[in-house]
Amino acid sequence: MNILIIGAARGVGRHLAEQALAHGHHVTGLVLDPLGAGFSRRNLRLVGGDIVNCAAVAEAVKGQDAICITIGIRPTRAPVDVFSRGTEVTLAEMRHAGVRRLVCVTGIGAGDSRGHGGWLYDRIIQPLLLKSIYADKDRQETLVRASVVNWTIVRPGFLTNWPGTGRYRISADLTGVTARKISRADVASYLLREMTTSMDAGRTVLVDAETEALISADRDLRQTAGASLE
Repeated sequence: MNILIIGAARGVGRHLAEQALAHGHHVTGLVLDPLGAGFSRRNLRLVGGDIVNCAAVAEAVKGQDAICITIGIRPTRAPVDVFSRGTEVTLAEMRHAGVRRLVCVTGIGAGDSRGHGGWLYDRIIQPLLLKSIYADKDRQETLVRASVVNWTIVRPGFLTNWPGTGRYRISADLTGVTARKISRADVASYLLREMTTSMDAGRTVLVDAETEALISADRDLRQTAGASLE
């Protein structure tokens, strides 16, 4: 497949690019600084620009089979509109290019996932530090659902740098669900699966760790930390 990752330079987007390339896909990454990305692989093309740059997005979208939006910003109390504006640009360029498949990463606290992050996150972190970000992610999700593309909205749990396990929980119904941690590598694993299979197309899902995977990752992390002290 030809896959575009908007935000491929770091975090979940970087993991997704690495995994997609390892599976033989052709990857285009829209990144702010192609030369500074420190990322060069066979079958990888980097396009410079951000998600609100119409010309850069148009160049990156051409010829793609599927697109994944993985952008993120630092916590801020200032007004935010990059998620909604960028998604609007992406959807417009997808229409122009005839690209139909979109996987969009938002987060816990967007839409009906508000109130499913646990007491500390729901009562303190999100309202005090992330309120403007998630107000815009609400707008972003609304745009995606109203579009004519074949979409999936993905809300990862609390991201870690733990090793990937290849195991995760997918929840569309959040009744009684509180988000768990999940490694960026495992989120990327789900995203690649979804881009290639469309199993959750037309749905909004929480992706976080299975209980057993969470315990295993924690044990591996402790073992690694212990070994580094020997």
